[in-house]
Amino acid sequence: MSDLEISLTAAVLVAVVLIATVGVFAGRRIVLARGGGTFDCSLRREGGHVAGRWMRGIARYESERLDWFRVFTVSPRPGRSLDRGRLVILGKRPAQGAELYAVIPGGVIVRCAYGASMLELAMTTQSYVAFATWLESAPPGQGANVA
Repeated sequence: MSDLEISLTAAVLVAVVLIATVGVFAGRRIVLARGGGTFDCSLRREGGHVAGRWMRGIARYESERLDWFRVFTVSPRPGRSLDRGRLVILGKRPAQGAELYAVIPGGVIVRCAYGASMLELAMTTQSYVAFATWLESAPPGQGANVA
C-alpha cells in the first residue's frame, strides 16, 4: 500500500467517524424531541457562593417534572430531573459578560430554587414564557411556584 492510499484511507475513516458522531447526536435529539415539549436550555448549578460552569442541554417537559439532558452525551437518561413541586422561579435577567458566550444567544438567565439548592437555567425569552406558564399551570392542589 502506498503512502497516498494510506492517507486516503485514514481521511475516509476520519470522515466516517465524524459523520457517524454527528448522526448519533442528531438522532438522539430527534428521539428526545419526538414527545414534544423540548427546548434548548443551559444549566448552571450553584454551590455555596460560587456558581458552577454552564452546561449546554435540552429540557423536556413531563407532567410533573422537567427533564434536562446534556447535549454532548449519548446517554438516554436525563442529567437532572427537576420535580415541578420543588422548583421555584426566583427571577430572570439578561445574560451578561462572559455568559453571553456560554449560553443561548439572546437568552435570559432564570434563577431558580430547587429545594435547598440553587440553579440557573438559560433559555430564550419564548422558552421562559412557556416554562413559567408550565410551572403556574400545576394541577389543582399545588401552588404556583413563580416569584
